[in-house]
Amino acid sequence: MRLLLTLLLLASASLSAPYSAHAADVLDPTPRTAVISAFPPELAALEAATGDKHAYTAAGARFVTGTLEGKPVVLFLSGISMVNAAMTTQNALDRFRIERIVFSGVAGGADPALEVGDVVAPERWVQSSEMAYAREVPGGFAPTPGLTDGRTNFGMMYPRAVTVTRDPVPGEGLKSEDHKDFPVDPALLDLARRSVAGLTLKRCAADQCLAKPPKVVVGGVGGSGPVFVDNAAFRQYAHDVFGARVLDMESAAVAQVAYVNRTPFIAFRSLSDLAGGDPAGNQFPVFLKFAAENSATVVRAFVKALP
Repeated sequence: MRLLLTLLLLASASLSAPYSAHAADVLDPTPRTAVISAFPPELAALEAATGDKHAYTAAGARFVTGTLEGKPVVLFLSGISMVNAAMTTQNALDRFRIERIVFSGVAGGADPALEVGDVVAPERWVQSSEMAYAREVPGGFAPTPGLTDGRTNFGMMYPRAVTVTRDPVPGEGLKSEDHKDFPVDPALLDLARRSVAGLTLKRCAADQCLAKPPKVVVGGVGGSGPVFVDNAAFRQYAHDVFGARVLDMESAAVAQVAYVNRTPFIAFRSLSDLAGGDPAGNQFPVFLKFAAENSATVVRAFVKALP
């Protein structure tokens, strides 16, 4: 009888006690800046400029530690699109001692004031494809009550806020928050403004040169979603409703992961195309490598200026 009672008590305790997950193996204890790009052409120039390299693999991702512009870094590819970016960023945070996150890559331009080759470092990132698809009714669309956040719709697509549960600070419990966008770290944004002063960017790609020299713009909003945007109407909508200056497929996901983990974050995106505003067809295939190298130039100057 005593044995039976003991077994019942143990079974009850196992059902009520929370499961303690094993921490991921820490691959390198050195405090580092994470430098991320979505796919190989974006990271190539940065990895080539990195010394003392050591490669690791974990959960399907390759990480390279080393020194970039005299600063300890860990470089890796997020993978293309939002889920890959979020998953790989969290994987890196679990396995390395990351003090800040810097994203370098290309994007489509949504702000008519920007040109191909320009590099933008937004101060906020919105998930521009986080939408409720509404029911079509006579004369328009009827979104499900409570699922939209009041921002203007794009046809049947109605913007929604993103709900997250943030890593708590001591003395606080877990709590849910609704966000229309996720912020960039103010100190990193200020450093970006100072580090790009007087920086010269490439103007020519192969046999094609831009009409104007590229510039670096700090501030404004970036938009991300799991779609490659090459549509003039949506480009205009994203700029008008979200204030988006650039559109990509990863940065807002990384911004969300950084926010939840309370890790400083900034992203630099160089325009490879105009997201549907290109006058004679999308320019991404022509200016991809060129734009990626301009972003890498800005990121190297930024990393060099880090304390």
